[in-house]
Amino acid sequence: MVDKDGNAVAVTYTLNTTFGTGIVAGNSGILLNNEMDDFSAKPGVPNVYGLVGGDANAVGPKKRPLSSMSPTIVVKDGKTWLVTGSPGGSRIITTVLQMVVNSIDFGMNVAEATNAPRFHHQWLPDELRVEKGFSPDTLKLLEQRGQKVAVKEAMGSTQSIMVGPDGALFGASDPRSVDDLTAGY
Repeated sequence: MVDKDGNAVAVTYTLNTTFGTGIVAGNSGILLNNEMDDFSAKPGVPNVYGLVGGDANAVGPKKRPLSSMSPTIVVKDGKTWLVTGSPGGSRIITTVLQMVVNSIDFGMNVAEATNAPRFHHQWLPDELRVEKGFSPDTLKLLEQRGQKVAVKEAMGSTQSIMVGPDGALFGASDPRSVDDLTAGY
């Protein structure tokens, strides 16, 4: 969210997986999350996102589970320039980073950065996960350099606002999730 004065808030919410536990609290309509999956229930065994945890992230008292949530506000010349965030488990950090890199380093507008194909590597499993949209030549070069490339479904679902030099707000809702919406007023 960005207001008329340039104040911004970035929020990431999650149930962990789609519909969380799939359990609704009573008849409240509120879905319960399954964030316990973010602990290492059994060190060395991957969670639902394929992330392999260790003893440091084991379930225990006074602990919080590992989280990749990273709501982000980018400031340029002292003013809010980009507000972004995404759900997506262990893929959140690379999704948000690619939004920032595409905007800053490649000069993409917020819609172009949102729509660009994404990639992700998390050490285990040892594969470079890529979305459809990368050129076959690029994928071939990566494989020739020893990367295990796996073309997978969409990653993340960013909701972003870019602030123009004149203060105009440009929102982009990720097409990877048809139920999300970026709105301005």
